[in-house]
Amino acid sequence: MAAPKQPNLVSVTTINEDGSRYFLHPSDVRGRWNISRRLVGVVLIAIYVLLPWIPINGAPAVFLDVENRMFHLFGLTLVPQDLWVMFFAISGLGFSLFFITSLLGRIWCGWACPYTVFLDHVYRRIERWIEGDAPARRALDAAPWRAGKIFKRVLKHLLYVTIAALIAHVFLSYFVSLHRLYGFMHEGPLQHATAFGIVAFLTLVLWFCFGYFREQFCIIMCPYGRLQSALTDDDTINVGYDAKRGEPRGARGKAEGDCIDCLRCVHVCPTGIDIRNGLQLECIGCTACIDACDDVMTKVGRPKGLIRYDSFNGFAGKFRRFLRPRIYAYCALAMLGLGALTIVASKKARPYNATVSRAGGAGFFSDASSVRNIYKVRFMNKRNQPATVSIRLGSDTPPGFQLSGAGQTFNVEALEEITRTLVVIAPADAYTGVTDVVLEVRADPGDVLLEKKVRFLGPNPQSLKSNP
Repeated sequence: MAAPKQPNLVSVTTINEDGSRYFLHPSDVRGRWNISRRLVGVVLIAIYVLLPWIPINGAPAVFLDVENRMFHLFGLTLVPQDLWVMFFAISGLGFSLFFITSLLGRIWCGWACPYTVFLDHVYRRIERWIEGDAPARRALDAAPWRAGKIFKRVLKHLLYVTIAALIAHVFLSYFVSLHRLYGFMHEGPLQHATAFGIVAFLTLVLWFCFGYFREQFCIIMCPYGRLQSALTDDDTINVGYDAKRGEPRGARGKAEGDCIDCLRCVHVCPTGIDIRNGLQLECIGCTACIDACDDVMTKVGRPKGLIRYDSFNGFAGKFRRFLRPRIYAYCALAMLGLGALTIVASKKARPYNATVSRAGGAGFFSDASSVRNIYKVRFMNKRNQPATVSIRLGSDTPPGFQLSGAGQTFNVEALEEITRTLVVIAPADAYTGVTDVVLEVRADPGDVLLEKKVRFLGPNPQSLKSNP
């Protein structure tokens, strides 16, 4: 069995000199940071699984109902016309990530990224349970294909596929209601070919990524590591090695530095770097090297913290600034986006949408007795239960005006959108010229949903009087 490959700054560890793939087998590690990350991972997985089960305002907490063009987000229901609201959500969350990165480096990658969460806390747990820790896995790789190796590999990948299928089904439940998804699973795949195809495709992709591609996604495909260099500075908190304390490194008792060059930090790294070479693009801030080094320092009777969370200035013994211009800038932009989202969401939170517009064709109709204007009211019920809607003229409407048309009071089924035509009539003796009228759209329990002032058009009042 060959020794683990030693990382360098010339090429990534996962690529051999001939261009072939070098498979990493990071060792397991125990410590306070690992326990904390595992707890965070469990909570995040629970949130991912439970969100489609938690009802808010009659819909799941997060339910992107593409079929009915309704998007439910924590009690806020959006229709396609409302999707511009997502600009504020994306910009606010994006700048929040910039803010966190400028403060704490790639803490997102190591602690909260879904890819890292599932890979470290699910798939690698399964692999270590079946095949053992890093030395045992490397030995298994080098062993010939006999019954024991075949059994372990088949069992491992069967569990991988099963977990991938579960993740894919949970993902689909964000787009298809749980009741319908449960029904799909009890019927033939061809009866719901689209849903089945999505689940099958996602299962294969997840199986490939978590079972084979693994850390290559973080190193090669994810752009976040490349953005990090533009978002961080010398005061950003990252996982790093204290070279002033650790160097010169060497075997215990033979060097002045605290680092005994045991390579434990290298063996536990999931992307195959040597943190002692400095901050690198491949580092995801997973803290495995911190726990590994702290454990070694405890065993050799030296202080912990040779590898720790700190900034470049901190490691150099310089003054560390917590608040600095980029922090203020990212925080302001994040607050701007999230603040705008909060304001817009508060106005969009009602479970109904209503609009009033003038009907096409002639602007008005008149005869000797009255003047008539025709309007269209479009009403959308975003709830999962029927609604009763009434429309009437507001109190500011000129006296004598009347409302007619098909359905001044009507029922709207759950998740239904309807249009009603209304006619506003002004008797000839009450009509004094072009004016404004107010239409009030009310939904149960009677609150005013929309109060719309519309223009009432008509002829010159003298022409009505001159044509009896």
